[in-house]
Amino acid sequence: MLKPEEIERALVVTAHPDDVDFGAAGTVAVLTDAGVEVAYCLVTDGEAGGFDQTVSRTQMAAIRREEQTKAAAEVGVTELVFLGHADGGVEFGMELRHEISRVIRQVRPQVVITQSPNINLDSVYGSHADHVATGQGTWAAVYPDARNPFAFPELLTSGYEPWSVDEIWIMLADATDTVDITDQLERKFRALMCHVSQHRDPAALEERVREWYLQLGRDGGLPDGRSAERFRVVDAR
Repeated sequence: MLKPEEIERALVVTAHPDDVDFGAAGTVAVLTDAGVEVAYCLVTDGEAGGFDQTVSRTQMAAIRREEQTKAAAEVGVTELVFLGHADGGVEFGMELRHEISRVIRQVRPQVVITQSPNINLDSVYGSHADHVATGQGTWAAVYPDARNPFAFPELLTSGYEPWSVDEIWIMLADATDTVDITDQLERKFRALMCHVSQHRDPAALEERVREWYLQLGRDGGLPDGRSAERFRVVDAR
Protein backbone atom coordinates (compact mmCIF):
# COMPACT_ATOMS: atom_id res chain seq x y z
CA MET A 1 0.00 0.00 0.00
CA LEU A 2 1.49 3.30 -1.08
CA LYS A 3 2.09 5.74 1.76
CA PRO A 4 0.46 9.19 1.59
CA GLU A 5 3.81 10.83 0.93
CA GLU A 6 4.22 8.60 -2.15
CA ILE A 7 0.92 9.76 -3.67
CA GLU A 8 0.32 12.99 -5.56
CA ARG A 9 -3.24 12.38 -6.69
CA ALA A 10 -6.01 9.91 -5.86
CA LEU A 11 -9.42 9.26 -7.36
CA VAL A 12 -12.41 7.78 -5.55
CA VAL A 13 -15.06 6.15 -7.76
CA THR A 14 -18.36 5.13 -6.13
CA ALA A 15 -21.89 4.39 -7.24
CA HIS A 16 -23.80 6.78 -4.97
CA PRO A 17 -23.37 9.88 -2.85
CA ASP A 18 -22.41 8.81 0.70
CA ASP A 19 -20.71 5.54 -0.40
CA VAL A 20 -17.30 7.15 -0.06
CA ASP A 21 -18.16 8.61 3.33
CA PHE A 22 -19.10 5.24 4.79
CA GLY A 23 -16.14 3.42 3.26
CA ALA A 24 -13.22 5.76 2.86
CA ALA A 25 -13.76 9.36 4.05
CA GLY A 26 -11.36 8.94 6.96
CA THR A 27 -8.65 7.72 4.60
CA VAL A 28 -9.42 10.59 2.24
CA ALA A 29 -8.87 13.00 5.14
CA VAL A 30 -5.54 11.33 5.92
CA LEU A 31 -4.52 11.76 2.28
CA THR A 32 -5.60 15.39 1.89
CA ASP A 33 -3.88 16.31 5.17
CA ALA A 34 -0.69 14.89 3.65
CA GLY A 35 -1.09 17.12 0.60
CA VAL A 36 -2.60 14.55 -1.76
CA GLU A 37 -5.04 15.92 -4.33
CA VAL A 38 -8.18 13.78 -4.14
CA ALA A 39 -11.08 13.83 -6.61
CA TYR A 40 -14.43 12.06 -6.43
CA CYS A 41 -16.31 10.43 -9.31
CA LEU A 42 -19.96 9.64 -8.51
CA VAL A 43 -21.58 7.34 -11.03
CA THR A 44 -25.17 8.24 -10.00
CA ASP A 45 -26.83 11.16 -8.24
CA GLY A 46 -28.50 8.82 -5.77
CA GLU A 47 -32.01 9.89 -6.75
CA ALA A 48 -33.49 6.55 -5.62
CA GLY A 49 -32.33 7.16 -2.06
CA GLY A 50 -34.01 8.80 0.91
CA PHE A 51 -37.34 8.07 2.59
CA ASP A 52 -39.50 11.14 1.96
CA GLN A 53 -41.92 10.21 -0.81
CA THR A 54 -43.07 13.83 -1.18
CA VAL A 55 -39.67 14.76 -2.64
CA SER A 56 -39.48 14.29 -6.41
CA ARG A 57 -36.65 12.22 -7.76
CA THR A 58 -35.32 15.24 -9.65
CA GLN A 59 -35.24 17.17 -6.38
CA MET A 60 -33.57 14.26 -4.61
CA ALA A 61 -30.80 14.13 -7.21
CA ALA A 62 -30.07 17.84 -6.67
CA ILE A 63 -30.20 17.43 -2.89
CA ARG A 64 -27.79 14.53 -2.94
CA ARG A 65 -25.31 16.31 -5.18
CA GLU A 66 -25.30 19.20 -2.74
CA GLU A 67 -24.95 16.89 0.27
CA GLN A 68 -22.02 15.05 -1.33
CA THR A 69 -20.31 18.32 -2.23
CA LYS A 70 -20.59 19.48 1.39
CA ALA A 71 -19.40 16.10 2.68
CA ALA A 72 -16.39 16.17 0.36
CA ALA A 73 -15.39 19.60 1.66
CA GLU A 74 -15.31 18.23 5.21
CA VAL A 75 -12.40 15.97 4.22
CA GLY A 76 -10.60 18.38 1.90
CA VAL A 77 -12.07 17.44 -1.50
CA THR A 78 -13.38 20.06 -3.90
CA GLU A 79 -13.22 18.26 -7.26
CA LEU A 80 -16.29 16.13 -7.91
CA VAL A 81 -17.44 14.57 -11.18
CA PHE A 82 -21.03 13.31 -11.44
CA LEU A 83 -21.65 10.91 -14.32
CA GLY A 84 -25.44 11.00 -13.99
CA HIS A 85 -26.30 7.33 -14.45
CA ALA A 86 -29.66 6.14 -13.15
CA ASP A 87 -29.63 5.17 -9.48
CA GLY A 88 -30.42 1.46 -9.42
CA GLY A 89 -29.63 1.05 -13.08
CA VAL A 90 -25.83 1.14 -13.30
CA GLU A 91 -24.61 -1.38 -15.85
CA PHE A 92 -21.11 -2.65 -16.44
CA GLY A 93 -20.38 -2.02 -20.08
CA MET A 94 -18.46 0.08 -22.55
CA GLU A 95 -20.25 3.34 -21.72
CA LEU A 96 -19.29 3.14 -18.05
CA ARG A 97 -15.74 2.05 -18.88
CA HIS A 98 -15.39 4.95 -21.30
CA GLU A 99 -16.60 7.53 -18.78
CA ILE A 100 -14.44 6.30 -15.91
CA SER A 101 -11.43 6.03 -18.22
CA ARG A 102 -11.93 9.67 -19.17
CA VAL A 103 -11.97 10.71 -15.53
CA ILE A 104 -8.85 8.66 -14.77
CA ARG A 105 -7.02 10.28 -17.69
CA GLN A 106 -8.22 13.68 -16.52
CA VAL A 107 -7.24 13.26 -12.84
CA ARG A 108 -4.12 11.10 -13.48
CA PRO A 109 -4.11 9.41 -10.05
CA GLN A 110 -1.54 7.06 -8.61
CA VAL A 111 -4.30 5.43 -6.53
CA VAL A 112 -7.93 4.67 -7.38
CA ILE A 113 -10.27 3.85 -4.48
CA THR A 114 -13.47 2.05 -5.41
CA GLN A 115 -16.03 -0.60 -4.53
CA SER A 116 -15.69 -4.33 -4.92
CA PRO A 117 -16.30 -5.77 -8.38
CA ASN A 118 -17.49 -9.00 -6.73
CA ILE A 119 -20.73 -9.99 -5.04
CA ASN A 120 -20.17 -10.70 -1.34
CA LEU A 121 -22.46 -13.56 -0.40
CA ASP A 122 -22.13 -12.57 3.28
CA SER A 123 -23.50 -9.06 2.73
CA VAL A 124 -26.62 -8.18 0.78
CA TYR A 125 -26.14 -4.48 1.60
CA GLY A 126 -22.48 -4.58 0.66
CA SER A 127 -23.30 -6.08 -2.73
CA HIS A 128 -25.72 -3.53 -4.14
CA ALA A 129 -25.87 -4.11 -7.90
CA ASP A 130 -24.78 -0.51 -8.56
CA HIS A 131 -21.73 -1.00 -6.32
CA VAL A 132 -20.67 -4.18 -8.10
CA ALA A 133 -21.12 -2.66 -11.56
CA THR A 134 -19.17 0.42 -10.49
CA GLY A 135 -16.36 -1.75 -9.14
CA GLN A 136 -16.27 -3.73 -12.38
CA GLY A 137 -16.31 -0.61 -14.53
CA THR A 138 -13.54 1.01 -12.50
CA TRP A 139 -11.41 -2.14 -12.62
CA ALA A 140 -11.71 -2.31 -16.41
CA ALA A 141 -11.02 1.40 -16.73
CA VAL A 142 -7.82 1.08 -14.68
CA TYR A 143 -6.80 -1.91 -16.79
CA PRO A 144 -6.83 -2.08 -19.69
CA ASP A 145 -8.66 1.04 -20.82
CA ALA A 146 -7.17 4.17 -19.27
CA ARG A 147 -3.59 3.23 -20.08
CA ASN A 148 -4.22 1.92 -23.59
CA PRO A 149 -3.89 4.57 -26.32
CA PHE A 150 -5.92 2.37 -28.65
CA ALA A 151 -8.88 2.11 -26.26
CA PHE A 152 -11.47 4.83 -26.85
CA PRO A 153 -9.34 6.71 -29.41
CA GLU A 154 -11.69 9.68 -29.24
CA LEU A 155 -10.37 10.34 -25.72
CA LEU A 156 -6.87 10.64 -27.11
CA THR A 157 -7.93 13.01 -29.86
CA SER A 158 -9.77 15.09 -27.23
CA GLY A 159 -6.53 15.54 -25.30
CA TYR A 160 -6.94 12.84 -22.65
CA GLU A 161 -3.56 11.13 -22.70
CA PRO A 162 -3.28 7.52 -21.47
CA TRP A 163 -2.59 7.08 -17.79
CA SER A 164 -1.49 4.06 -15.72
CA VAL A 165 -2.75 3.77 -12.16
CA ASP A 166 -0.33 2.23 -9.65
CA GLU A 167 -2.76 0.76 -7.12
CA ILE A 168 -6.47 0.04 -6.70
CA TRP A 169 -7.79 0.22 -3.13
CA ILE A 170 -11.04 -1.73 -2.84
CA MET A 171 -13.12 -0.68 0.14
CA LEU A 172 -13.77 -3.40 2.74
CA ALA A 173 -13.54 -6.42 0.43
CA ASP A 174 -11.15 -9.13 1.71
CA ALA A 175 -9.10 -6.38 3.30
CA THR A 176 -5.33 -6.69 3.34
CA ASP A 177 -4.43 -3.18 4.53
CA THR A 178 -5.62 -0.97 7.36
CA VAL A 179 -5.65 2.82 7.62
CA ASP A 180 -5.81 4.27 11.15
CA ILE A 181 -8.44 7.02 10.96
CA THR A 182 -8.76 7.72 14.68
CA ASP A 183 -7.48 11.29 14.35
CA GLN A 184 -9.83 11.87 11.40
CA LEU A 185 -12.90 10.17 12.82
CA GLU A 186 -14.82 13.32 13.70
CA ARG A 187 -14.30 14.74 10.21
CA LYS A 188 -15.54 11.47 8.77
CA PHE A 189 -18.69 11.71 10.86
CA ARG A 190 -19.23 15.32 9.86
CA ALA A 191 -19.05 14.15 6.25
CA LEU A 192 -21.52 11.34 6.91
CA MET A 193 -23.93 13.69 8.66
CA CYS A 194 -23.99 15.95 5.60
CA HIS A 195 -26.23 13.33 3.98
CA VAL A 196 -29.28 14.58 5.85
CA SER A 197 -31.76 13.18 3.34
CA GLN A 198 -30.57 9.62 4.04
CA HIS A 199 -30.63 9.47 7.84
CA ARG A 200 -33.88 8.79 9.72
CA ASP A 201 -32.03 8.54 13.05
CA PRO A 202 -28.57 10.15 12.84
CA ALA A 203 -27.71 9.45 16.49
CA ALA A 204 -28.40 5.73 16.17
CA LEU A 205 -26.46 5.61 12.92
CA GLU A 206 -23.46 7.28 14.51
CA GLU A 207 -23.48 4.91 17.48
CA ARG A 208 -23.69 1.88 15.20
CA VAL A 209 -20.98 2.89 12.78
CA ARG A 210 -18.59 4.12 15.48
CA GLU A 211 -18.52 0.58 16.81
CA TRP A 212 -18.06 -0.71 13.28
CA TYR A 213 -14.93 1.40 12.75
CA LEU A 214 -13.58 0.30 16.14
CA GLN A 215 -14.10 -3.31 15.07
CA LEU A 216 -12.30 -2.65 11.79
CA GLY A 217 -9.42 -1.29 13.87
CA ARG A 218 -9.35 -4.47 15.93
CA ASP A 219 -9.56 -6.58 12.78
CA GLY A 220 -6.58 -4.66 11.39
CA GLY A 221 -4.46 -5.24 14.50
CA LEU A 222 -4.62 -1.69 15.84
CA PRO A 223 -4.49 -1.05 19.61
CA ASP A 224 -7.81 -1.14 21.41
CA GLY A 225 -9.76 2.07 20.99
CA ARG A 226 -8.35 2.92 17.55
CA SER A 227 -10.65 3.22 14.54
CA ALA A 228 -9.86 2.13 11.01
CA GLU A 229 -10.94 1.78 7.42
CA ARG A 230 -9.77 -1.30 5.55
CA PHE A 231 -8.99 -2.03 1.91
CA ARG A 232 -7.91 -4.78 -0.42
CA VAL A 233 -4.92 -3.23 -2.17
CA VAL A 234 -4.24 -4.42 -5.70
CA ASP A 235 -1.01 -3.65 -7.51
CA ALA A 236 -2.01 -2.31 -10.95
CA ARG A 237 1.47 -1.53 -12.26
